[in-house]
Amino acid sequence: MDFLSTTQMVLVVIALAVIIGGLYFFYYLRDKKELKKTEAEKPARPEANASTSLQLQAYERLVILAERIALPNLISRLNQPDANKTEMQLLLTNTIRQEFEYNLSQQIYVTGQAWEAIRTLKEQNIHLINQVALILPPDASGQELNRKLLEVIMSQPQGSMHGLVQEALSFEAKKIMQ
Repeated sequence: MDFLSTTQMVLVVIALAVIIGGLYFFYYLRDKKELKKTEAEKPARPEANASTSLQLQAYERLVILAERIALPNLISRLNQPDANKTEMQLLLTNTIRQEFEYNLSQQIYVTGQAWEAIRTLKEQNIHLINQVALILPPDASGQELNRKLLEVIMSQPQGSMHGLVQEALSFEAKKIMQ
């Protein structure tokens, strides 16, 4: 009986070793499968990060565009003391259009509302420049046009879209970063 019980003991030990080895092998395969799955998902993450990066860069460029076409900034940057009203009007409106056209491709990466806000800011500024130029006498100087534009902007700070556009762009960019 001792022999039988020793044989049974050996069989039990072998059975336990096989069961433990089987479990180890099962967990090893499961972990390996999960690792492959994780690695398969990794390439998608850099693409998502690249997409997010492009979107944030687009919002950044649109914030810069909004700053560049803000009338006070535009007037101080393009001040031409010798220009007449018409020359200054053309310089201001053409610069706004050029800045906008330079950034047209950014609309691919931003929401429709963000792009519409930028487009509306551009249109509002061009419209304001043209309307103020119309009320000035034909022989007015560019300095007079600039001064009158600044007076109009300062008298109606809530009527300017610049601040609203900046807030909208900032809000949209923050949503992406979350």
